[in-house]
Amino acid sequence: MNNNENAKIPIPQKVAYGIGMSGGNVMSVLMSNFITAYYTDSALIAATAIATMMVVARLFDGVSDFVMGSIVDRTNTKIGKARPWLFAAAPLMMVGIILILNVPAGWADGMKLVYAYVTYIFLNAIVYTIFGISHTALLPRMTRDSKDRTLASTIAIILQNLAQIAAASGITVLYLNLGWRTTSIVVGLAAGVMILIEALVCREKVGMGDEMGMEEGEPSKEQHQGPPLIDQFKAVLKCRYFWLCLIFGVCTLVYNANAASCTVYYCTWVLGDAMYTATLLGLGVAPSIIVLLITPYFANKFSKRSFMSVGAILLILSFVLINIDPTNKSLLLGCAFLRNFGGGPMFAGIYAFIADSANYVEWKTGIRAEGLMASSQSMGQKIGMGIGGASVVWVLAAAGYDATLTEQSAAVISALKFSYIWVDAIVCVILLLCILLMDVEKYLPQMEKAQAEGQN
Repeated sequence: MNNNENAKIPIPQKVAYGIGMSGGNVMSVLMSNFITAYYTDSALIAATAIATMMVVARLFDGVSDFVMGSIVDRTNTKIGKARPWLFAAAPLMMVGIILILNVPAGWADGMKLVYAYVTYIFLNAIVYTIFGISHTALLPRMTRDSKDRTLASTIAIILQNLAQIAAASGITVLYLNLGWRTTSIVVGLAAGVMILIEALVCREKVGMGDEMGMEEGEPSKEQHQGPPLIDQFKAVLKCRYFWLCLIFGVCTLVYNANAASCTVYYCTWVLGDAMYTATLLGLGVAPSIIVLLITPYFANKFSKRSFMSVGAILLILSFVLINIDPTNKSLLLGCAFLRNFGGGPMFAGIYAFIADSANYVEWKTGIRAEGLMASSQSMGQKIGMGIGGASVVWVLAAAGYDATLTEQSAAVISALKFSYIWVDAIVCVILLLCILLMDVEKYLPQMEKAQAEGQN
């Protein structure tokens, strides 16, 4: 084992890792906040058809995530296992975003739906899979230092939140003033460039062997041969933390995607102010940056699980308190602040948790499988994103939503309030229970001791 594997990640690489995460988040903001409204209100595709599509697309995710996870684990190059796929993800992300926001207006309804299926599955089940798994698998390959990984993850989430503010506000302004075609080009280019920066700047150290005077480390014997794929699958699937990561990913993206997708409709029909969407989705994220600045300190002092548990409780409160006055803009913004105070530790902690879990699998079985472990979060996020986005459309369709009307019925307004408040409150309770079972940190001292003995 190379001693360099324990070296801290240089600041430029931490920042680049965050910039890449921000590029992926630009796509997530688009898919979580705007895509359902684009399909129903601009492309004029039936709400029930879109909801069904989002669920059907999830069938591809389970396969694509496992396949991509195994591909990353079997990749052997001089620049590592994850970075080559980030280079591939950058241009594909740009193309995918442009395609998905350009449903041909002159096509028949059936052909529009076919186009939506193809581009949605391409961007979500293929492109985002390539990016999400390679990005998540990169962190445990940059260092074995658990605390430094938490710091790197926190810096990345801070940058991601800044990008989310810019994306949520920027996309709203762009599509309202310039239309979706221009929006697709600007957003696609921004996402692709940010992912490319991560691929160019970050470096893999774990499992790379001695550098031998080269800019990048030579692939080690472990990389060239690797354990049998079936052994990697068995090792990962037997690990309870894989399943907890999966459930965690589902819950975080269900509440996030449901709240974000519902915000566009909520501001338009309940508040009567579509532009307030930018305020809630943009300024509402700002507090999470503050809490993320203190995350490394509290995570190291009290454990990531404790800090994340407090965050989950704040999330539950942020939805329940809206009931005081569901049409009060100041209250909605205050609850958005509270939600992002609670959500900050979730997204910062999970990537460090996955890295710890990958080390746990190696400690227990002797098998490294960062790609397959990363697939749990990618799969969970996409399932959650699909369910969260579809749940809004299902509720609206059941209530009789009609995008061509200038005023919605009382049933639709009530459905929007239920979706925006209670659906997410219930999901966050499940999220809290999941966090309480994430106890991998108690094994870190034993893992570090085993690692030190292996080096000696």
